[in-house]
Amino acid sequence: MNMNLKNIVAVVAISASTAVMSVWGYGKFVEHQTAGIQEAGKLPVNYAGFFGTNNAPAGSIDFTPAATTATPAVVHIKTKTKAKQVSNSARQRFSNPFSDLFGDDFGDFFGGGPRIIPEQRASGSGVIITDDGYIVTNNHVVDGADDINVTLSNKKSYKATLVGTDPSSDLAVIKIEGKGLPYLVYGNSDDTKLGQWVLAIGYPLTLDVTVTAGIVSAKSRSIGINDRQSNTAIESFIQTDAAVNPGNSGGALINTNGELIGINSAIASPTGSYAGYSYAIPVNMVKKIVTDIVKFGAVQRAFIGIQYPKENLTDEQKKELGAGYKEGEGVYVTDVPSDGAAAAAGIKKGDVVTKINGKEVTTGPELQEQVTRYKPGDKISLTYLRGGKENTVTLTLKNKAGTTDIVKTTGILEKLGAELVAIDSKTAAANQINGGVLVKKIGDGLLKKTRMQEGFIITSVNDQEIKSVNELDKILSINKGRKVKIEGVYPGFESTYPYPLDLSDVD
Repeated sequence: MNMNLKNIVAVVAISASTAVMSVWGYGKFVEHQTAGIQEAGKLPVNYAGFFGTNNAPAGSIDFTPAATTATPAVVHIKTKTKAKQVSNSARQRFSNPFSDLFGDDFGDFFGGGPRIIPEQRASGSGVIITDDGYIVTNNHVVDGADDINVTLSNKKSYKATLVGTDPSSDLAVIKIEGKGLPYLVYGNSDDTKLGQWVLAIGYPLTLDVTVTAGIVSAKSRSIGINDRQSNTAIESFIQTDAAVNPGNSGGALINTNGELIGINSAIASPTGSYAGYSYAIPVNMVKKIVTDIVKFGAVQRAFIGIQYPKENLTDEQKKELGAGYKEGEGVYVTDVPSDGAAAAAGIKKGDVVTKINGKEVTTGPELQEQVTRYKPGDKISLTYLRGGKENTVTLTLKNKAGTTDIVKTTGILEKLGAELVAIDSKTAAANQINGGVLVKKIGDGLLKKTRMQEGFIITSVNDQEIKSVNELDKILSINKGRKVKIEGVYPGFESTYPYPLDLSDVD
């Protein structure tokens, strides 16, 4: 009888412990799935007394409630980049004030050997978006930083860790350890109207938290600033005349309801200080990118698979596009890569895209803003004009590698400074190769130093076959800090060409 009782007790104990572990494990799973995501309907403590109260008479302009609510959730970010000893080749990545006159090798005239890049300090702003300490800011605020420190408006300081970055949109996510923190509730940037009052909040010129007011003066603006840090730049800014200065980067743009509608990112100025126009990344774009960074470590960027003209074309450039191009009618398609989503859906050169999922698009930035909200594998409806007739098709968006796979990148591809795409089967067969990655465009980066030419098809790295951008990313990441051999072909030439790539200074 005693033995039976012991057995029963043992079974009950095991069952109880198993149940506890299951509940704990499920809790951790749910916690991971919801990390960095705002809970619908939940308001942080800093919004107490804001909603549901008559803060000001109807029709009056009073920014006090919105400013009071938002300032506790906007933080001061200070970064430090440690002094580094670098080789002359690595030193070319840093600015040389004489490079336009003498070239990047001018410093070598005075002697070779390593150089010391001194310690650098910088500051910017950020916005807390969850009560457990996820913060969104600009990529250029934290790029390359060895130490990131965050100070709240109440003077409490925290050491932050970098969660991930997206140079294409100039966004980054960092995290501090805390609970019950104030945060800003997402608004809807689609609802912003020209002439609407907005507030910019941040830490300009190393000052304490500062609030400025202005109006929305334009939407879907592209100013070409993200081209400096990415070959796949995305810009569809909210333009305002709220005063923004260096240090405001990464701070909040809010509406008079105290809701976050944008992340301040840039100013248009001949002097480097505020001169009348500031630019914020729309929050509807921010939400998706932040969620991807937290969940996957990389943005799941979707592509329609078309090429189109840039903004602000000259009269000559418009003439070169032909009679089919009509400004303001929609997004004019200048090319359709054969392995893209648009080609599979029947889109052709000369078509004019007018709507994405029923939402009108008249410019490239408007198109980018809509597509950025989706991930590879999502199906969207695309409306276009062909010969004056409107058509609508459904297409499945793809990633940069031409697939619908989840992408987890290490950031090393950005350092290459090139536009890379996987070749299609037709191109592979024509060049008698199994596959490869086409180097469509080479900018400032590591590939520029190899003397590789645009149009080169990478087929292997260290004798390992490469068929996709993902595969290239993985093998280069494994070889960080080393020298690798890239091999491939130029279309129309039979020989295989090798190029040494130095990753010694890549962390």
